[in-house]
Amino acid sequence: MLYFDDIEIGYRSKVGTYTLTETEVVEFASRWDPQPFHIDKEAATNSIFGGLTASSLHLFAICTRLFFDHEDHIQILAMLGKEAIRIPNPARPGDLLTYTTECIKKKPSSSRPDRGVITLSDTLANQRNEQVLTQQVALLVARQSTGKTEP
Repeated sequence: MLYFDDIEIGYRSKVGTYTLTETEVVEFASRWDPQPFHIDKEAATNSIFGGLTASSLHLFAICTRLFFDHEDHIQILAMLGKEAIRIPNPARPGDLLTYTTECIKKKPSSSRPDRGVITLSDTLANQRNEQVLTQQVALLVARQSTGKTEP
């Protein structure tokens, strides 16, 4: 388990990997983002993407799951926000996605000594190392109790 004080600026980690399947891309998008280039192979072929692509919502869901399963188990109290979200390349069925993260900012809470805020710079890239999602995420993270009590 990692707490706020365990994570330094520059902390980096490979969060996990995930392989997209065509069935999953179509099923997810059919329910949550039914754009033709996500759900219809023929329409997708004739789109600007030239084939099926995963929904950005699907990519966010994959990141969320991989982060939850991450072996470092960062003690997150809440996600405070996402910024600088970019989707520079499409994610496609068959892609092996690798999720990496780096701490770029941290600030202890001035009002609550049991927590602090870290900002992570995340990248989701395919097997050709092409970025399919980048984002900065602010997280409220618990501090580990030192066993000391304040007067």
